[in-house]
Amino acid sequence: MLFAARSAVALHRLLDVLPVFSGDDRIERRFTLVPGSEFGIEALAALDAIGARCVPWDEALRTPYDLTLAASPKGQLDRLRGPLVLLPHGAGFGKALPEEGTADSASGLDAAYLLRRGAPLAALHALAHPRQVAELAAGCPAAAERATVVGDPTLDRLLASAGLRDRYRAALGTGGRRLVVLTSTWGPESLLARHPHLPTRLRTELPADSYQLALIMHPNDYSRSGLHDLAERLAPARDAGLLTPRPYEEWAAVLVAADAVLTDHGSTALYAAALDRPLLAVCDGGDELIPGSPMARLLDAVPALSLPSQGPEEWAGTARIAEDIARVVAEHRPGAVRALAEPAFAEQGRALALLRTELYARLGLTPPGIPAEPRLLPVPRVPAGAPAVHAVSATVDGDRVCVERRPPHYDGPAAHLAAEENAASVRHARSAAVLFRRARGAPADAPGAVDGWTVDGWIAWALDRYPGRRTAAVVLSASHCVLRRRGGPLLSARIGAATEGGRVFRPDPAAVVSAVHCWLAATGAPSLPATLDCRIGDRSYPVRVAPATDDEAAHTF
Repeated sequence: MLFAARSAVALHRLLDVLPVFSGDDRIERRFTLVPGSEFGIEALAALDAIGARCVPWDEALRTPYDLTLAASPKGQLDRLRGPLVLLPHGAGFGKALPEEGTADSASGLDAAYLLRRGAPLAALHALAHPRQVAELAAGCPAAAERATVVGDPTLDRLLASAGLRDRYRAALGTGGRRLVVLTSTWGPESLLARHPHLPTRLRTELPADSYQLALIMHPNDYSRSGLHDLAERLAPARDAGLLTPRPYEEWAAVLVAADAVLTDHGSTALYAAALDRPLLAVCDGGDELIPGSPMARLLDAVPALSLPSQGPEEWAGTARIAEDIARVVAEHRPGAVRALAEPAFAEQGRALALLRTELYARLGLTPPGIPAEPRLLPVPRVPAGAPAVHAVSATVDGDRVCVERRPPHYDGPAAHLAAEENAASVRHARSAAVLFRRARGAPADAPGAVDGWTVDGWIAWALDRYPGRRTAAVVLSASHCVLRRRGGPLLSARIGAATEGGRVFRPDPAAVVSAVHCWLAATGAPSLPATLDCRIGDRSYPVRVAPATDDEAAHTF
């Protein structure tokens, strides 16, 4: 077996097909990179990461293979020896690329690539929906005679992994927040090309305790720019908590975990729709989007955001996007978005079984007795650390405190800056009104090393070292922190949970520290103990504030 990939996106499609041959020791799996694409670098990296056996293109041309699988008809595939099976390299066939092939033909169904010297390139076209066979018949009848519907193996993998949603969200550190996912395809009509400032601006505008933000980028972005350049370009948003999942597998796990998706005309939106995620359209696809395609119909049916093209100066009203997202999530009717994806995906849940039948028939072999099952998506490993500095805005009404946290460069109204002292820069630590540390519980292992701090000792040290700071606090656990406002007593804050729909939610204790700080500033010398109603994110939490005990003051961390 030869798996011939011209780019990373094509390779990823082929890797999702591997379970067809799982456990069969009669099959030797070889991979080769089809030359001619500027996006092949990431494909080689992905093959190296999985330890795949690769053969040079020249060797692949000399070797007869019993079957070759490819997910793009481009390149000199006709030079390979043996029958070729073509799979789609995306979902829905919704794009036309005038600079590549026929101007009005869907990329992947263009006769200019499917015929070589007048004869069909592939022995089999394994498509996802009968509509695609009909489109192929209209543009390339000879190729359509060799087409069959097997479904979409990538979609089946997403659907099979839906039960791991809570695990994915836990790994991402989502908690009780809404995970909003931006998806950007490749090219001049993509979300990132049309709205390059959107990830940073959204990560700035959306309150950190209500929203988590992720950006799914096309594999070609990684191949063209490289991971380092992309990281630098998105550094302000990443520093503020933007997640950038890797382009193989991890993007799909993040999509499963999503609460809402903001999309352009890339096929990732069809997968999000098949998962029944609330969708908002950010771009219309321009001349690339084929009218009447499943992707075009999807974008016509979902709410659209009206955004400026470029530049930070016209972003004055973007804070209302949070309201749009909340409304779309609230108005979401189960099954309504999923129905929009049905014209792109048939045979859901059966893709590997149907593909196995087709491929083993061509190999002349009896398939293994064990069913071909989609491989569950691995738990994401994308960094999900919380930002160390926040600009905090708050309102205090008696014992009710509402807190919103955003990145430190937020240009809206803010009550104070809060910083994690041993994770923030010195500049931010010196500028923050609220300084805190999180207890780690890691013992010192060097002889004579300082074993830690007492709570009272660190708070006294912090207020002395940073004389302009008004409050210092130690976060001892998810439900307990100890703090002192300058000139005031040492206080203990015990944080209750919120229960909703049978689920238990807890806030970031650092947000509670800011809430208590604002309450103390507003009330002066309150009567203690007192129970506050702290609104953090989308939920309210009871927080009992009382004088700290001697044991709490002496607690070491």
